[in-house]
Amino acid sequence: MKNVIDIDGYKAVLAFDPEIGTFRGEFVGLNGGADFYAASVEELRAEGRKSLRVFLDMCREKGIEPRRAFSGRFNLRLDPKTHEAAVVAAAAENKSLNEWVADVIENAAAA
Repeated sequence: MKNVIDIDGYKAVLAFDPEIGTFRGEFVGLNGGADFYAASVEELRAEGRKSLRVFLDMCREKGIEPRRAFSGRFNLRLDPKTHEAAVVAAAAENKSLNEWVADVIENAAAA
């Protein structure tokens, strides 16, 4: 996946912040925020580990589950023409709209 780093089993999205001339990482899928900054990839990994450790320690102290729970459901709003096109694309593959969207998202997320 582009711009994603795995640190100790936790995923963080990476971006370059041109205003401060450094990289920023932000862990996703957590029950709170944990971000970190660094000027190089090596430093980014080290700072990410520090940030994650602080976040996990805080969760332990407060009795909070660090990972966010996902239900597997979400609402999606589309332009009506896009909705219609998706229904046609799903039918062309002999799938329900839900199956088709799930496959598209799964394939995109695995890239």
